[in-house]
Amino acid sequence: MTKSFQDLNLNSDIIKALEKQNITVPTEIQSLTINEALENKDIIGEAFTGSGKTLAYLLPIFQRINTEKKEMQSIILAPTHELVMQIESQIKLLSNNSGINVKSLGIIGDVNINNQIKKIKEVKPHIIVGSTGRVLDLIRKKKITAHTIKTIVIDEVDNLLDPKRAQIVKDIIKTTMRDRQLMAFSASIKPEIVNSLKELMKDPVVVKCKGKSSINPNISHMYVKCDRRDKFEVLRKIISSENPKRALVFVNDNKDIELTALKLNYHSKDCFAISGRISKEERKKAIDSFKKGKIKILVSSDVSARGLDIPDITHVFDLDLPLKLDEYLHRSGRTARGTGKGISICIVTDKQMNIIKKYEKTFNIKFQEKIISNGVFKDKVK
Repeated sequence: MTKSFQDLNLNSDIIKALEKQNITVPTEIQSLTINEALENKDIIGEAFTGSGKTLAYLLPIFQRINTEKKEMQSIILAPTHELVMQIESQIKLLSNNSGINVKSLGIIGDVNINNQIKKIKEVKPHIIVGSTGRVLDLIRKKKITAHTIKTIVIDEVDNLLDPKRAQIVKDIIKTTMRDRQLMAFSASIKPEIVNSLKELMKDPVVVKCKGKSSINPNISHMYVKCDRRDKFEVLRKIISSENPKRALVFVNDNKDIELTALKLNYHSKDCFAISGRISKEERKKAIDSFKKGKIKILVSSDVSARGLDIPDITHVFDLDLPLKLDEYLHRSGRTARGTGKGISICIVTDKQMNIIKKYEKTFNIKFQEKIISNGVFKDKVK
């Protein structure tokens, strides 16, 4: 394993910028991919959530950008607005801290496209970070110059190359030159996605950290059994007992998200509901308040499981279990970012215990059974 960023041939300005973020040692995924990326190789990278995948692709892109050219050189595709904004925020931080004048622009749907076109002309970005549909629209309108693109990154590739969405990504790739570099990253990449990527790539370097789809070892996994009608009450009592610094509560249905948040606020738990019904501005405001600690709990669907990187999330609660097996990996991975520790708690019925067993087998993890007794969250005595 590489011990330092100097060993990865990154320039000193970028290394100093990382030090300002208190990042001094590369993670496993960074050690295994940065050199390869600097050599313009196509890369497929799988590593657990919170393991530093964003910097694994951003650092080599940053180093290879020619800032003297006022043209677009990289496109980073992401599945959610939150992740687009987060990646762009990291680029701006690197630019400010390194003194390297790399310009970037976040492009998402549900925003006036003419305003975005105006912004492209003003900023003249080197890097476009965007949602797939809007990026393709702007390429077709010749506002994103596909022929100057040297690198495309597909972040959360298992989501973006899902059969329902894959064609848009492939259409974007087809518009670029054949010698461009293609990198794809996620916490879980199924074999069929790898095969699909290999058709798009040139002899890709495949990097898989920790064997199979892996969950951060710093997360403790727990469950509490109860009747379905008692789930909210159990959640409320655990939150009162644990008093999390910051917590995410996952609920599958939009109506239930809002109802859960309403009930928690009634019980004086500072929380906010992030559902498909709120505006982009409201969502951004809520996440900013959450980061600053003004709100302690976010109630959300899987929209927040992808790419929400907030260092101090101590607890993740599954009031509803995710509909897909691998989504548990992404949900639980919102805690224990970097080298931190975290707790993931599933509130389940007897009938759902078979799903807990599947998580244990698939991800090679062990769940502890807990109970809530006299207001105290504790181990169940066998």
